[in-house]
Amino acid sequence: MKTLYVAMTGVSAALYAIVGILTNMGIVSPVVGVVKFWPAVIVPAIFAVLFGPWVGGTSAAIGIFISDMIQPGHGIALLSLTVGVPSNFAAFYLIGLLSRKKMKWRNIILALIIGSAAITGLIGYLFIIEMLTIDLVALFLGILFACVALVIGVGLWKPEWKNYGLASVVGLFVGSAIIGLGLWAYSQFLPLPLTTGFERNAPLYASSLWLVWTFATEIPFLVTIVPPVVKICYKAFPSLASQHKN
Repeated sequence: MKTLYVAMTGVSAALYAIVGILTNMGIVSPVVGVVKFWPAVIVPAIFAVLFGPWVGGTSAAIGIFISDMIQPGHGIALLSLTVGVPSNFAAFYLIGLLSRKKMKWRNIILALIIGSAAITGLIGYLFIIEMLTIDLVALFLGILFACVALVIGVGLWKPEWKNYGLASVVGLFVGSAIIGLGLWAYSQFLPLPLTTGFERNAPLYASSLWLVWTFATEIPFLVTIVPPVVKICYKAFPSLASQHKN
């Protein structure tokens, strides 16, 4: 890895941890707890787009570990290393990787349809088993479809951002799935911290709650804040833009 990329990995990791600690506001997912409100995802996403998948993924993994270990983080290294670190690495590695791919609109639309159907199905399932109220269902579905519409709209208006839109959806979905399944698996052996619901032996449907919460609360920040910030960075440092042509 180039010296610049190593330096940017360190900068991104530090910013991710600091911004995360300052902005989570102590909010955790309803019913099952544990997963915090996390608008700080914009930090590694910006660095992933600017400097590539390894910088984005590695800095996110380091940053989340630091924030987990520092108060008010949960302070459990094993939980962070088995769930937080891999989920963050996967999410932002994919965002950095896919945002640099040249993808056709038909493939992007197909992927968005499949992803939206999967999330909608999970939300519907959680409503049927009475884990989500109708208000939360409406909120989560509204966020989902608004973000998908925004991804398509921005991609049509500014074609250079169509790949990033899909990358943010795919990357966050994969990361959210790792968080959901990872927390469920961890709870089968050890108690979860900071929880308002299941401390041990969480039922499998809890993984869907964690997935939906993570995706629904983080995707708006990824699709609305990251593109304009990256655009400003490209204007300030044109050499970065030359490395990222669609």
